[in-house]
Amino acid sequence: MSTAIEIRSAVKRYGTTTALHSISLEIADNEFFTLLGPSGCGKTTLLRCIAGFEDLNEGEIRLFGRDIARLDPNHRPVNTVFQQYALFPHMTVLENVAFGLKMKGMGLADRTARAGKMLEMVHLSAFANRMPAQLSGGQQQRVALARALAPEPKVLLLDEPLSALDLKLRQAMRVELKTLQEQSGITFVFVTHDQEEALTMSDRIAVMSQGRVQQVGSARDIYEAPVNRFVADFIGETNLLEVTVDTVSGAVAKVTLPGGQKITCPAAQGVMPGKHHLSIRPERISLAAEGELEAVVERIVYLGTDLQILTHLTTGEAFHVRMQNLARIALPAPGDRVALQIEEGAARLLAD
Repeated sequence: MSTAIEIRSAVKRYGTTTALHSISLEIADNEFFTLLGPSGCGKTTLLRCIAGFEDLNEGEIRLFGRDIARLDPNHRPVNTVFQQYALFPHMTVLENVAFGLKMKGMGLADRTARAGKMLEMVHLSAFANRMPAQLSGGQQQRVALARALAPEPKVLLLDEPLSALDLKLRQAMRVELKTLQEQSGITFVFVTHDQEEALTMSDRIAVMSQGRVQQVGSARDIYEAPVNRFVADFIGETNLLEVTVDTVSGAVAKVTLPGGQKITCPAAQGVMPGKHHLSIRPERISLAAEGELEAVVERIVYLGTDLQILTHLTTGEAFHVRMQNLARIALPAPGDRVALQIEEGAARLLAD
């Protein structure tokens, strides 16, 4: 698969503050690639550098092999969809979608046909003659997407485009966005702070923190095999336990748990013997007659399909268990002492 975007040692500074610390990434053609991280991590800055709204202080950005760092935004074969849809209120939906084509000099018949095709793709053909104010938030978002896709950019940049929508609409739009990307064959670079969005839609994810890329991989890679505490804690829920690493052999380590039990587990690259942290996802723990950890139940939280069992280990650490809500299971009561069994391969030793 060919490379759509290549970022080499990108550095961006604002005065004495460094927003991007020598970032290097490759994004494949026709890939749904997500930049994920908390506010202020540099993800939007990186997106703006690709778009041309910000200039790098060091490094370069290549689009299909061509250095675009010195090209003005309007000369780059990319389009951007922002949080605010910025539709023209005095134009119809069809006119909004056709606007970029008009600016490129396309004739009326051709741009009308192209805009109509885009509206069909986003399931809004019946709304072509309506004004933006007559549309719901989700419909306006789809119009903004159709407008951005109409000129057939090589890359579509999306800066938290779903953040203004309510939860149910946001969930529905995730599916539509991924479908749209697959149908269009265009590379999508998506910025979000929402872990569930990233896991749901992305072919690959770059997790960012403090202007640095912490890990790049598929949703499964990022969730199942985080490399450090930040990634493990930011993606979904996890239990982080400080353990003593006795020995490391390749990608496997032998560790001593807080209660003295010893287990063997997969280890991130670069871990050495000594004190490190273990990541164990709550759904990979079960209550059992015997287990590697002893805990006391504090509370059981009802989540509909799931139950969250909040405990603390007998050594003092907080520890959460998540399990399916099955009526036939006898549950412990607050104050009960329980044994926790770690699913084989579920504990992951992190490079702190």
